Amino acid sequence: MSRLALALLAALPAFGAVTGTVINRTTGAPLAGVTVGLDKLGQSGPEPVAETKADAQGRFTIAQDTSGQMPYLLRAEYDGVRYFHMLPPGTPSSGITLDVYQASTKAGEAKVSKHMILFQPSDGKLAVNETYILENGGKTAWNDPGAGTVQFFLPAGADGKADVQATEPGGMPISAGVVKAGKSGLYGVDFAVKPGETRIDVNYSLPYTAGSPFSGKIASRDDNTYLIAPNGVTLDGKGLKDLGTEPRTQAHIYGLAATAYDVKLTGAVAAAADNGAGDATDSSGPQIEQIMPRLYTQAVPILGIALGILGLGFVLLYRAGQPVPHGRAVSTGPERK
Repeated sequence: MSRLALALLAALPAFGAVTGTVINRTTGAPLAGVTVGLDKLGQSGPEPVAETKADAQGRFTIAQDTSGQMPYLLRAEYDGVRYFHMLPPGTPSSGITLDVYQASTKAGEAKVSKHMILFQPSDGKLAVNETYILENGGKTAWNDPGAGTVQFFLPAGADGKADVQATEPGGMPISAGVVKAGKSGLYGVDFAVKPGETRIDVNYSLPYTAGSPFSGKIASRDDNTYLIAPNGVTLDGKGLKDLGTEPRTQAHIYGLAATAYDVKLTGAVAAAADNGAGDATDSSGPQIEQIMPRLYTQAVPILGIALGILGLGFVLLYRAGQPVPHGRAVSTGPERK
């Protein structure tokens, strides 16, 4: 075979190869030198298959046949943040665009558009789920491993134990790291907020007696904050805007415009099986630990509650009755202005 023929063959894409280009969406230009990895997604989780580096034009080629029934995952890390591109079975593996963004420790255009706090008293304990919906309309990722991105307070009764899940735009929920943010009881979520919509769930539990005062603080600057009492639970407190009940679950919803709340809860939700959420101990002082919250045993009702809150009707009702300022970036401190 002639040298020309060999050169032409070498220039052709490898059979079954994964090919594409890494694009820096902050600048809009191809990004050279980024390591691109390919993982096979099996029952035991991601299994690394191969890695390569993008060339001077941001192009990459991984000689791997991804046809068949096994999904694959492309990954790249840039500016301290990991990015992924799913390759489901049967989808093309050539000409892929792998988007990345420059990162900043500043929130930029990222903000908490909705903050939902669900209370579930039961069997002498209070399970609390705080859900944050973040919108990042900019072209940079917000990433602050030192102080965290979204910040939250844990009450003393939680003993520094919480389970934090995060879902990036178009992704699936994963466990997120947590860092202490300096002030007592203040923590930050170690998770990058990429352009698009990100969801963060903070779950914790603490001892509670029905009718006793319960106080909380809002560390993030939220466009809309809601307190939610499930069906069967009564919530009383000052400074709350009564928004009525979510029709499917009959959960009662209140709007909160302040940076703190003091409430009393009576009644109880249906008892859930004990999953050992409060068995972990800490001999070296408060620290974040992963726990399995009770509310996960009631996924269907909670999904209904979340959908109800996110519905346009409640948002319009809240804004018409008591407008909340918009366009505020997420802060890294406990106060809102």
